[in-house]
Amino acid sequence: METVILHHLSKTFPGGKEAVKSISLSLHEGEVFGFLGPNGAGKTTTVKLLTGILLPSGGSCRVMNTDPSREPEKSHALSGVVTEHAQMYDLLTGLQNLIFYASVFGIPEEEGRARALFLLDRLELSEAADQKLSAYSTGMRQRLSLARALIHRPSVLFLDEPTSGLDPESALNVNRLIRSLASEERVTIFLCTHQLRYAQEICTRYGLIDEGSLLAEGTLEELRSRVSDAATLRIRSAGIAPEVLSELSLRQSGEGCFETDIRSEEDIPGIVRRLVEAGSNIYGIETEYPDLEDIYFSLTGKKKEGHS
Repeated sequence: METVILHHLSKTFPGGKEAVKSISLSLHEGEVFGFLGPNGAGKTTTVKLLTGILLPSGGSCRVMNTDPSREPEKSHALSGVVTEHAQMYDLLTGLQNLIFYASVFGIPEEEGRARALFLLDRLELSEAADQKLSAYSTGMRQRLSLARALIHRPSVLFLDEPTSGLDPESALNVNRLIRSLASEERVTIFLCTHQLRYAQEICTRYGLIDEGSLLAEGTLEELRSRVSDAATLRIRSAGIAPEVLSELSLRQSGEGCFETDIRSEEDIPGIVRRLVEAGSNIYGIETEYPDLEDIYFSLTGKKKEGHS
């Protein structure tokens, strides 16, 4: 089931700045989609279009079959949003904040309280439930913001740098919750971040954006195929004769370390066999594929070359 659809979605601000340039993609139920790019790439503007905060200059978008620009209230009832800078009420406690937002969505008080207590426990905020928000740290505010976004059980969750300001343990807990929401509750996660290594750990599919344009989208394997069909085989070894280095196209990358490009893992046994036959001692083998950072910079480099 398609839950989020962008069709040539564009946004040009007064003054002529094109923040989003004809983006088309679709998301499915239960996937964690990483929308990736540096600050200023157009990620937050896209989320604002998808949540009805901004109106598109061109194209269209739909969230759970509703048009956010025409039916923002209906769209908000079906989605949750967590921004990098959580804004709630400092004079209310964490629990009171959540109960208030539950009432905004029409949830009865007792049901809202039960849901709030469940989320506070899930996000390790139970001990701070009765503390005023003004006493919360940045990381606690971020977790409470996530609880607020989940209070009405949304079908789509928009996350903008969800682990910003969190300590490693809290970030791990939030990541577990994100995976659980997607796999168990079939919530669609639209996650914006500039942290490509973090996105690679948690997302199932990706969209890479630069200067408002979608460079590519797909799974990690699909994106890798866009930039390279080779992997790097790294070998720690001793006693490799120069002629064997040349024969296997091995290049030295450090003391006792060598590497070569391979097309497939099927190439590995033959390389290892030849090294052993030549009397080399092998202490370690590792295959390295292009990661999201490699892919992103390769695609942006090609884009710049195309403009030059």
